[in-house]
Amino acid sequence: MATRQTQGLARLMRAPAIILLFVWMIVPLCMTLYYSFLNYNLLNPTMTSWAGWFNYQYFYTDPAFFEAIRNTLVLVLGVLLITVVGGIAIAMLIDKPIWGQGVVRILVISPFFVMPPVAALIWKNMIMHPSYGVLADVAQFFGASPVDWFAQYPLTAIILIVSWQWLPFATLILLTSLQSLDTEQMEAAEMDGAPAHSRFLYLILPHMARAITVVILIQTIFLLGIYAEILVTTNGGPGTASTNLTFLIYRAARLNFDIGGAAAGGIIAVILANIVAIFLMRVVGRNLD
Repeated sequence: MATRQTQGLARLMRAPAIILLFVWMIVPLCMTLYYSFLNYNLLNPTMTSWAGWFNYQYFYTDPAFFEAIRNTLVLVLGVLLITVVGGIAIAMLIDKPIWGQGVVRILVISPFFVMPPVAALIWKNMIMHPSYGVLADVAQFFGASPVDWFAQYPLTAIILIVSWQWLPFATLILLTSLQSLDTEQMEAAEMDGAPAHSRFLYLILPHMARAITVVILIQTIFLLGIYAEILVTTNGGPGTASTNLTFLIYRAARLNFDIGGAAAGGIIAVILANIVAIFLMRVVGRNLD
């Protein structure tokens, strides 16, 4: 058993790493908070002045702000729905012994290793392009008119792209959970005459509840910051139809050169992300209990 002396020594040895991590995280956050109270524009950085709460008020009253919040929620919920449902389905399919199972699993997880801008470019120019994309060729083959996804359904297109990237992650977590299910329970239920949907609802799904919760928690934190896919495909348009909160902050900083307003938006995004994270952590805690 560790004594007080060894515990104190352990804390002392951990202190440099903890302090470094704390400084690395807190300094950028404090600078963002500081700039959020300034009138600071990159086009005229010498004319910096104190703005008080004006940047927050301006960002909050921006007509695109609430639409960006709505788009962010739709994007997160849409991707979660596709990845969780699709992840469960694929996990159950590849859990069965099939020929070439190892190759199939590698192919399933391969999209997770493609960088987001590259994946977005592939989907934009090779799959969803209204003239020479794969989906356009399929539509013409069946005698239908091709769909201009990024003009007519921009947010749906981004949801599909992001879901394709995150589906392997959900599949891996859910497959691991599925493989830990006691086969004797499944065999006993099958011998008792329980139909497939009953075995899924009362055995498989409850067993995977924790894994599903973990997938939702981790993905939500990352999905709140989706940015590259929007920049490469729609640039937030048409208009603000595919602008989420992260891209709205980017637009303020890089297109309007308004560092103060972008910093205020960043602080608002951090607050909203923490609210969502705390809520999800409570849900995770209840499931784990």
